[in-house]
Amino acid sequence: MQADIPGYQLEARLLVAHAAGKTLAELLRDSNLYTTEEVADRVRCDIQRRLDGEPVAYITGDWEFYGIPLHITKDVLIPRMDTEIMIDAVRDLLTGRKMDARVLDLCTGSGCIACAIAKELPASRLVAVDISPSALQVCRQNVAANRLHSRVLCMQTDALATPPLGIGMFDVIVSNPPYIPSAEIETLDASVRNYEPIWALDGGEDGLKFYHGIIKHWKTVLRPGGLIFFEVGEGQSPAVQDMLLSAGFSETTTRKDSGGTERVVIGLFGEPEG
Repeated sequence: MQADIPGYQLEARLLVAHAAGKTLAELLRDSNLYTTEEVADRVRCDIQRRLDGEPVAYITGDWEFYGIPLHITKDVLIPRMDTEIMIDAVRDLLTGRKMDARVLDLCTGSGCIACAIAKELPASRLVAVDISPSALQVCRQNVAANRLHSRVLCMQTDALATPPLGIGMFDVIVSNPPYIPSAEIETLDASVRNYEPIWALDGGEDGLKFYHGIIKHWKTVLRPGGLIFFEVGEGQSPAVQDMLLSAGFSETTTRKDSGGTERVVIGLFGEPEG
């Protein structure tokens, strides 16, 4: 509380559970058992790291997104609650329409989006793409831990380049790409700026570099009648919608986050065949 950390009580419990090598549920059940000096030393160390600004997800290596447990390292962004809006949108638009969709997740990072979609739509098949080998290693761990390896394929490739041969066609493309304008990186909160991977945040001079690249190169693997879902930063929705319409998408819509920001842009690519 004195360090002005929101949710400090929950974070304190998470740190103690981590130090004890237990889950939060196990800690709450057996809290009287974790009183050794060794555990106390680990707690003090973890608390100091948190007070120095390091996010709790990187200290414990664990996080939750859309009710799914995830492994998190400093090679990937910490999943945000705002991104859950995209999962809601994908589920809502595919349920009863294309439950067995083939989905491409570009700039997958931890794989949180791919794992959540796979859980919500059990007949779907997904390809999770990232340029970073270390990020893909985390993604593969999360896919395996959630027993999704039979339906989620992890692939190293560049979202700003032409799709690799043989990747096939998709019903849906989803992406939460880097979208912070380069000049704004230094203004971010220190817990983000000093710990999260900058390459996963920096969207170029205007923050729109990845939207341009993804639309230009990857619409070629989107089936007629397919959908693209982008997470966008505050105020970026109109520009991304214009890009989609200019690239031949027939219509666009948006979804707002809990703060009223247009957080997800959705584009319809032409009309379905037949």
